[in-house]
Amino acid sequence: MIKKIDFSKRSSIKIGPIVDVYQIEDLEYPKDAILVGSANNLLISPTPPPLMMLSKKFDYIKEESKKLIIGAATPSGKIVSYCRKHNIANFEFLAHLPGTLGGIIKMNAGLKEYEIFNNITAVNIAGKLVDKKDILHGYRYTDIDDVIFEAHFKIEYGFKNSQIEEFKIMRSNQPKEPSAGSCFKNPPNDYAGRLIEEVGLKGKRIGNMSFSPVHANFLVNLGGGTFEEATFLIDEAKKKIYEKFNILVEEEIIVIK
Repeated sequence: MIKKIDFSKRSSIKIGPIVDVYQIEDLEYPKDAILVGSANNLLISPTPPPLMMLSKKFDYIKEESKKLIIGAATPSGKIVSYCRKHNIANFEFLAHLPGTLGGIIKMNAGLKEYEIFNNITAVNIAGKLVDKKDILHGYRYTDIDDVIFEAHFKIEYGFKNSQIEEFKIMRSNQPKEPSAGSCFKNPPNDYAGRLIEEVGLKGKRIGNMSFSPVHANFLVNLGGGTFEEATFLIDEAKKKIYEKFNILVEEEIIVIK
């Protein structure tokens, strides 16, 4: 099934074309298409390659054999609500991480030391259940390069409402304008925001895109920003940081062009 999606409305950064996106209903899917989820960390060009996404069929949560099994199209907010209701711990940090589970797993998303792989036991990748130990993963990284259908987690009880507030405070310094989250990964023993600030790009605006004056590592859309303006700022930051510090910062935002 094909669905027409306007990424200028769907994506969190509010940039992107209206394109046909293949809806994955089962284990059959086009091998030449790029998988997108809720588009919370995506920057999509006006002329992207073929795109695909999981249908609502993969939005589910169930408990089997003392494991929590969650479909990859399940929104983070729904996971938190389920865990709060059933007193399940270790998912509290998702309350302030927008997106669907597949994308969160793909980039091993998290807050500080809390990340999604902490509690995973296995991931269904392309129809095959793969043990956590066989998946290379680290800070904002996995080696998963195929479709994630679901994940299995160990269940520990004791949902901590106090952590919800703690994570909210962690996010309180983030800008309110549309963005795709952190623009760059933090390099070892440093912070991307600090580096952007040091090269004079905090608050830097090109057209209707800007590195936020609130938090330099957030590329924000001030209204009507374009893909070209966004990629100009990304490239400028990488160039200036490398010239000044000999550090090659890596995008956390995923650019599809």
